Amino acid sequence: MTYLSSMGIAGALYLILQICVTVHILLHKEDVHSTIGWIGLVWLTPLVGTVIYVLLGINRIHRKALDLRNSGPALYKLSAREAQEAEKLFPPSFWQLIRLGHKVHPQLFARGNRITPLINGDNAYPEMCRLIAQAKKEVLLASYILNNDKAGQMFLTALKTAAQNGARVKMLVDGVGLNYSKPNIMAAARKIKGLETAVFLPSKSPINLPFVNLRNHRKILVVDGQKAVFGGMNIAHEDLLKSNPKHPVQDVTFLVEGPVVEQMARVFEEDWIFTGKKPFVPAAYPHSQKLPGNIPARIIPDGPDSDYGKLQLMLCGALNCAQQSVSIVTPYFLPEEDVLNALELASLRGVNVEIILPAKSNIFGMDWAMQANFARLLKRGIKIYRTPAPFDHSKLMVADNAWVFAGSANWDVRSLKLNFECNIECFSKTLAEQVLKIIHAKKAAAQPETFGTHANTPWLKQLRNRAFKLLTPYY
Repeated sequence: MTYLSSMGIAGALYLILQICVTVHILLHKEDVHSTIGWIGLVWLTPLVGTVIYVLLGINRIHRKALDLRNSGPALYKLSAREAQEAEKLFPPSFWQLIRLGHKVHPQLFARGNRITPLINGDNAYPEMCRLIAQAKKEVLLASYILNNDKAGQMFLTALKTAAQNGARVKMLVDGVGLNYSKPNIMAAARKIKGLETAVFLPSKSPINLPFVNLRNHRKILVVDGQKAVFGGMNIAHEDLLKSNPKHPVQDVTFLVEGPVVEQMARVFEEDWIFTGKKPFVPAAYPHSQKLPGNIPARIIPDGPDSDYGKLQLMLCGALNCAQQSVSIVTPYFLPEEDVLNALELASLRGVNVEIILPAKSNIFGMDWAMQANFARLLKRGIKIYRTPAPFDHSKLMVADNAWVFAGSANWDVRSLKLNFECNIECFSKTLAEQVLKIIHAKKAAAQPETFGTHANTPWLKQLRNRAFKLLTPYY
């Protein structure tokens, strides 16, 4: 075989490979811009683009998730009668949002819950460890980050106590988040008798490229099926502000008591099964027990194994249904175009929309990328505030002084499209008032952004901001 004929065969095989990859992109990518970007990369950077797509562009989670979760509990389906009954709980101004929510995630609201904000690790961690240590039946703990530091050791001590007291204790940590501290905490955890551990998609390389964005970002603690701590707070020494850590982080999570805790336990169970562990039946909420509060609430899980972005649809739905006000706190603000449009439309309808962000991010380039959207939002009357240090990791949303949405999800593509996340949806004027008090305190210490400042940004800085915005999925 001559050199020319060998080159011809190689060229033909390469062309077939490029065509096959292109077909795969067209069949599996929903977003037009993502599709065009991947196809351009594959054709303009021979072989390199194909390799990058194979490593980063293919969602390997979907099939595995379906296989594993089909062996677990069946998804709950909401009947039309149940949906109508649920609507009676809420005033007519929220009915559209209720209907939307039931279509997005057919799960009934659990009634009779008490939900209390816990501010920063200084308040949250002792309460969490107290609940764990006093457990009688079961402890389910899931976290994205659980560092092997002062905070992590607090939790290991509490988990050991629970196991020694005869409780069933399970701990699940994400495979990437686990390695935020070196050495990670798993070696110490596995030495505790009675503590079962699992790692979600464990890293097989130092950078773990195949699943870099497909992470379990959920943070759930369930004790005895009755009480839970739920939100977006990781477990790390940085959250203990009173100990003056080098890189302090402020955050808000929630103590939850009542029937909705059962829904949180089911989410943990599914994640546990996902890791390849044996199915189990979580401790159930004792329904004969007096209800601790009066807040209707439900859990909305989301992830790359879902048919569509449930949380993004809920955010857009709330923005479209809001009539008076929307307050948002998030550490990372890089939403897709449909979310940006929903924010603008809400403001143009006369809704008071305010977004509270950290003045300085803990991720390089994040501030520049976020600023790329500021001018258009400020032009539409949306208020943006930047809070001073310590870095604010809180994830909160309140609409019309009654609807509260909180959990692990940030306002970015990574959370809303690529990671496993979980939020709680609540209707309560009392809880909304408590959360708004926290938000207003943040706003009082913050610096407002102005349209003039961002409209007159020098073109080189605009170029920088827009260039970093292109890295959105990988922050």
